[in-house]
Amino acid sequence: MNPIAEFSSLLVLAVWLMLPVALFGLAGLSGWLKSPLKLNHCWHIAGWLMVLSMAASLLVAALLVIQAVAGSDSNILATLGSRFGLYPDGIAVWMALMVAFVGWVILRFANNYLSQDPGRDRFLPWFLVTIASVLVLVFTNNLLILAGAWIGVSLALHHLLTLYQDRPQARMAAVQKFIVSRAGDALVISGVVLLYLHYGTFYLPEMVANETARTGGSLELTMASVALALAAILKCAQIPFHGWLIRVMEAPTPVSALLHAGVINLGGFLWLRLFPVFEGFTAGHLILLVIGGLTAVIAVLTMMTQYSVKHALAWSTCAQMGFMLFEIGMGAYTLALLHLLAHSLYKAHSFLASGRTVVVSAAGGFPESPVPSRLLWAGSTGLVATLILFQAPWIVEHNPVFGALLVLAVAAAAMGIPAGATASVKLKLAGMAVFLVPVYSLLHTLVGPAVPVHEGFTVPPVGYALGAAMVALLAVCSLLIVLGARFRATRVLCAHFRQGLYLELPFDRLTRQLAAEALRVPSMFRRVPHHPFRLEERS
Repeated sequence: MNPIAEFSSLLVLAVWLMLPVALFGLAGLSGWLKSPLKLNHCWHIAGWLMVLSMAASLLVAALLVIQAVAGSDSNILATLGSRFGLYPDGIAVWMALMVAFVGWVILRFANNYLSQDPGRDRFLPWFLVTIASVLVLVFTNNLLILAGAWIGVSLALHHLLTLYQDRPQARMAAVQKFIVSRAGDALVISGVVLLYLHYGTFYLPEMVANETARTGGSLELTMASVALALAAILKCAQIPFHGWLIRVMEAPTPVSALLHAGVINLGGFLWLRLFPVFEGFTAGHLILLVIGGLTAVIAVLTMMTQYSVKHALAWSTCAQMGFMLFEIGMGAYTLALLHLLAHSLYKAHSFLASGRTVVVSAAGGFPESPVPSRLLWAGSTGLVATLILFQAPWIVEHNPVFGALLVLAVAAAAMGIPAGATASVKLKLAGMAVFLVPVYSLLHTLVGPAVPVHEGFTVPPVGYALGAAMVALLAVCSLLIVLGARFRATRVLCAHFRQGLYLELPFDRLTRQLAAEALRVPSMFRRVPHHPFRLEERS
């Protein structure tokens, strides 16, 4: 690389790193200022920093594309990034773009939403700390810093979840989340230490480059996969550790959007970042496949039986995180990254537009077609999608389980064709359902180059058997709930699914007891109103 190109690359990487540092600095400043006018300036500066972060990420993406087009054998940009402790690759760029964009949207929404709210001044500092910590977690090439940023995200989010101190239920839910997060933190630290014991380094590029150590395997590597899988399950609110996610709805809408659109995805990102250090299908992959798959099935069916908009969104998040971990467990890392990005954008919009959703849901829906007609259209579109995938199995990475999931999604979309529509309208709607297959193929092609090569990964027969069983269970139970409401057995099933099959009760009771004890303990400190970064001793 010539000196000018090297200097330009270093400059872009330095700016990329300085933006989360600037967010940390602005968070401290906004927590210290008292003037409402100056605080309003902080809100505007924060918005511009988010925009600059997106611009810097696009420049890093351009450098990666130039490097790929040049056909360089060595990853020059990663080598330059190591001087700043950065790991600039495709996954980091996609995640950084998503985090900055979602943060910018939520910030603009919160500026109006909290305009007359007494918690507005407390929101901005901890929001910026959360976003900056996520960016550091995404950027770093050092697993110790990654673990520290993971903990920082959780601690900052706790202050946002307790934005309204006078709501007992909100405080209880936040403390439950705090307890679960501390368990997840311990597992992440354990996983990082176990990886260090196996590889002898905390630097991720060195671990990925050490093919000999990875191929050899060890007890430490196996235990690290288990610890990191359990950490992802806790972070992603998987069954039976999901009760806190349903209860933190007491937080204001911007906080809920931040949690569901960004923070809860970090369990998936952890594995997308670290899967190259493992060789093939590990014990951790099996845990993600089983727990993620079961959570996806149960949470989807529970979501279908909810009356509350926010509760339905919470169960939707739980289900989508289950699907994402299920995909990682089966080695479909590109699909998991695509799922993570799409879910973040969708869920941010869903929460920020939840008020409008309530109004829309009050209106009458389209009349449903007769059951035979719905099954006919679903079967026809599903058959067309099957034929497409049979001719182009690379769309689903030659994985029949994911092919079945995609066909199921197409058929489910076609089942929503309303009664009374003309034949031409029905054909157009069916065509739009089938069009999901090429759209997914296009998105997969776009995101795929960002994911490290994992050609050696093979799913064992037990993995395919478990995956196929879960897809079949999802299809059968969904049909029972959608089409069988007139049967007493189905109504009973719906009543139990409405409560999530009560699977959260044992762990929820434990965390509620611990949370109640924690809330009864008198604090040694009190927080000064409107100054969340200052602490005073009680007199």
